[in-house]
Amino acid sequence: MNKRADSSVSLHPLIADRWSPRAYDESATIPAEDLAAIFEAARWAPSAFNAQPWQFVLGLRGDENFTLISSVLVPFNQEWATKASALVLTNAITFREDGKVNPTALYDIGLAVSLMTFEANHRGYDVHQMSGFDAAAAKAKFPLGAGVEPVTCIAIGKRTSPDSLSEEIKARELAPRTRKALSEIVNITW
Repeated sequence: MNKRADSSVSLHPLIADRWSPRAYDESATIPAEDLAAIFEAARWAPSAFNAQPWQFVLGLRGDENFTLISSVLVPFNQEWATKASALVLTNAITFREDGKVNPTALYDIGLAVSLMTFEANHRGYDVHQMSGFDAAAAKAKFPLGAGVEPVTCIAIGKRTSPDSLSEEIKARELAPRTRKALSEIVNITW
């Protein structure tokens, strides 16, 4: 299933074809080389003062981290995300090395996750980012350390037929992609 963006101008295919499916092939796996490249892309993301204020917990289907990450997802996300090949808990390091609050930590981790997404898509995997999880439970299950705050969970895997989903989730999967008009997000003067 393809849900190419109906953009107002031509975009790079990695951007135009990127979307967040929920139908994952539960038999697919991700080779170590591909996982390394996905996280290497995050490592090279820009960040203020090159602080790289991110930390990831990776779970592969069947391992303990995967089980723990899936346990903190809201039930709706548990229903589909547990079929993905990998789950990732993304965490922002909220303090700089000098002990001061890092005001750009969330922005920076967003950039890192964005690059992870594009590298995963480039390698043939789909990524779905989720805010539907219990951050306090995640902090209790993983020794993240002081000043490290869970931000999102991510599912990574190979897309499959939406017929594998419940009717409620399938309806969301098949719904058209929508975005605000460009004029709503930028003061266009051209």
